[in-house]
Amino acid sequence: MAGSLACTHPLAGASFGGRIEGPGNAAALVAAAEAAPEVLPRALAKAHGLLLLPAMGAMAEAPDLLLRLSRIFGPEVENYRTTGMAPNMVHPTVPEIFVVSNTPPADRQPPPLPDPPLTPEGRLPVQYPHRRGWHTDQSYRRPPPDVSLFLAVLPVPQGQGQTLFADGIAAHAALPDALKAQVAGLEGLHVGSSAGRRREAVAAGLPPRALAPRERPQRQPVVRIHPVTGEPALYLCEHGQMDWLEGPFVGMEPGPNGAGAAFLDTLVAHLTQPQFVYVHEWTPGDLVVWDNRCTVHAATWFDAAKEARVMWRTTVSGNPGLAYAGEARSWLAA
Repeated sequence: MAGSLACTHPLAGASFGGRIEGPGNAAALVAAAEAAPEVLPRALAKAHGLLLLPAMGAMAEAPDLLLRLSRIFGPEVENYRTTGMAPNMVHPTVPEIFVVSNTPPADRQPPPLPDPPLTPEGRLPVQYPHRRGWHTDQSYRRPPPDVSLFLAVLPVPQGQGQTLFADGIAAHAALPDALKAQVAGLEGLHVGSSAGRRREAVAAGLPPRALAPRERPQRQPVVRIHPVTGEPALYLCEHGQMDWLEGPFVGMEPGPNGAGAAFLDTLVAHLTQPQFVYVHEWTPGDLVVWDNRCTVHAATWFDAAKEARVMWRTTVSGNPGLAYAGEARSWLAA
């Protein structure tokens, strides 16, 4: 890698991802990245959409560094005050930062422990359906975002509060030929988790609520072609961001117990096999960059009654691919 930035592949314990090493502080690393702006995006693509930048804790006191680094990965960094985010989840002075925290005013609680909490081998569960919550950010938008950056301002102790990432490129490549043929051209129907169309809600017979134009379900390709590398990747979520009333797939039997549901279960179980998954144990100052166009991720439980957690996220857009060329932004519809 050029200049003072170096990338080691893959991440420890994984088959993909990369670790960026550079100057000894966040300000110097950001300056180096700006001086050679092609380097980190190229490393992200080579790493199948996952980079770890350790020792970025100074960004907590200088959030402009996080914004500057975010702009390396695309032309648009989302301003959450203009896109409907709850005000208590937005950084008080930097509206491009989404605050993921269980402390006031954010007060976002972690997911529950899996049942059982460990695999029969005593390991952290990663594979669906034992592990729930796998998704890619804002897939209920057209065009969806490109890249997310997640900074550990105050992580919880290791052994809890991990973030899991799955490699959609490798998972697609490993599909049996019959499944590859079945997913080619297939579209998923994605919707926000607050729309009342979650799997459990539809299964319980709860009446769906009326949706505003900006909330309507959006079609997304199940196989997404990466606009930079041209590589195909599985692109789908489970439960919370799929439409279980009319979907989860266009043209397949809808509903939580239909043929579409069974096929989604098969695909997500394949995508989240341990050989495709990286488990990140957070340390203070870790910054993880992931590409939503070719990865999915999931949060894990932590003891919110005893531990405080503060994480900052930015969202970068601007290159969703030719399939979205010229589209109006669905989430800004009147």
